[in-house]
Amino acid sequence: MSALVVTPSDRRTFVFVGDRLWLDFVNTDDIELGVRRDALRDFGTMLEWLAAVGVIDHDRRLAVLRRAEQQPAGATAALLDARRVRAALRALAEHGAVSNDARTEAVAEINRVLGRSAGTRRLELSGDGVYTRNFVAGGDAFAALMMPIVDDSADSLIAGELGRVRCCSDPRCRRVFLDSTKNGRRRWCDMATCGNRAKAARHRAREPMRTAPATQSFRPITVS
Repeated sequence: MSALVVTPSDRRTFVFVGDRLWLDFVNTDDIELGVRRDALRDFGTMLEWLAAVGVIDHDRRLAVLRRAEQQPAGATAALLDARRVRAALRALAEHGAVSNDARTEAVAEINRVLGRSAGTRRLELSGDGVYTRNFVAGGDAFAALMMPIVDDSADSLIAGELGRVRCCSDPRCRRVFLDSTKNGRRRWCDMATCGNRAKAARHRAREPMRTAPATQSFRPITVS
């Protein structure tokens, strides 16, 4: 599985390997080469991520940014709320297949967001000819930002996909993903990064065995 990498205009890089919107949202709290990269570190970066993944378009991002300038307290509350949603969805991704508590808490969080968001659903045609289902907020510009994400997680629960949600096998990686392979044995979030690192580590572990000099055996000499 190859990662989809999106680099916005200011050179921030977002990586999408989850194969589901809600899993990519969980992966916004990422560790790359030992450095934490959090797409929810501030409200503006969160909006860029939402735009990069297609949850909001360019015009809506600018409109929400203008509202954030007018209502900074509301933007801060929306950012903290997004982090709360992410924490619940991470617990669902990592433990939901085996933990009833993780599922129960995630469902409560999903319903909390769904219940507070007033608006309408629309089928829209984007500029590149692709149809998308969007939620158009009817009131608070901030309240609906998490709607598509929790909606996607609800779809995964309904479809019974939790048994296919995996954590990357690299212990240094926090990413989660949906394993859609036929045999259900996908181990890495991305073969180009974590998979290759594991392959290189196995190669290095075998190398000393190949290069070690052969032990020379000596036969005792008997002097008569």
